Amino acid sequence: MKTTTSRDSEYTLAVFFDFENIGIGLNLRRDRFDINRVLERLVEKGKIVVKKAYADWSRFAQYTAPLHEAAIELIEIPRRSQTGKNSADIRLCVDAMDLAYSKDHIDTFVIVSGDSDFSPLVSKLKELGKHVIGLGLAEATSDLLRDNCDEFIYYNDLGNARSAVMPTLGKQVSETKQKAFSLLMESLLALRRENKEVLWSSMVKDTMKRKKPSFNEEYHGYRTFSALLEDAEENGLIELEKHKTSGTYVVTRFGEEPRTATSPLPNQASGNGGGNGGNGGSGSSPGTGSSRNRRRRRGPRERIDENDAAKNAAAPAEEIVETVEDRHGDDFAEGIE
Repeated sequence: MKTTTSRDSEYTLAVFFDFENIGIGLNLRRDRFDINRVLERLVEKGKIVVKKAYADWSRFAQYTAPLHEAAIELIEIPRRSQTGKNSADIRLCVDAMDLAYSKDHIDTFVIVSGDSDFSPLVSKLKELGKHVIGLGLAEATSDLLRDNCDEFIYYNDLGNARSAVMPTLGKQVSETKQKAFSLLMESLLALRRENKEVLWSSMVKDTMKRKKPSFNEEYHGYRTFSALLEDAEENGLIELEKHKTSGTYVVTRFGEEPRTATSPLPNQASGNGGGNGGNGGSGSSPGTGSSRNRRRRRGPRERIDENDAAKNAAAPAEEIVETVEDRHGDDFAEGIE
């Protein structure tokens, strides 16, 4: 079976909603469950290819419309009196394990629930090399499930950081461009949240399109995505740097991030070092000077050994013949001459 991909690559997600458990938490809250807040957070991690929700939908009829709009497949579980208490849990586990064995490209499973009954499922998925993310309401989440997941997200924490990155621009910037800048800043924050240190422009655009598939820079008045980034820099939202090898833009800072000393980009520092070493022109070149300094000085004992070797090499042939005569006799020495 194929194992998970590198952490630096984009995840491929399968999301399973245990709406029976979510309903327990909703009974303790006054607000409605916002499915869009959940999906906006998950698309920051990668591409969602499977979305399924399990419940007796006669009890949650008010949520069927927004779930359909989000392209989530609704799995109908009849009343508990007919199917038993754990019917939704069992069906969810069966579908998750089926995908784990049959779809190698799905490397991340998201369980939207706080039920401790899913802890064995989480353990089995991790045993198969899958990355498991839990998501649930704080009021209805078991500590056992939370601690067993590779990562757990509380629904209560979703959306709290959005206001911190919303750009504040003057009236001279059109509303269309402000929307583009807002999506840009949200995407940059999402990448930082996923521990991305080098923010390549292609990576930023992919995240923006996952968050909003209809995004197109031309609609916002830019011929290229690079032009959008340059305009954002002119408005003081981000700071850019061009990679010397590829010429691709890299976002080095955005929003309220502190300014730090610029560190060399990947493959950039080694390229410069190689160029200096290869030119070898002036004596002030770092590469040339360092190679000269690396020459090891010979000690006096090594110089004496070398002089002795030179003397031995220059010894006359007569001395060698006399030595052979002493050891092996005259006949053997005459053969050598």
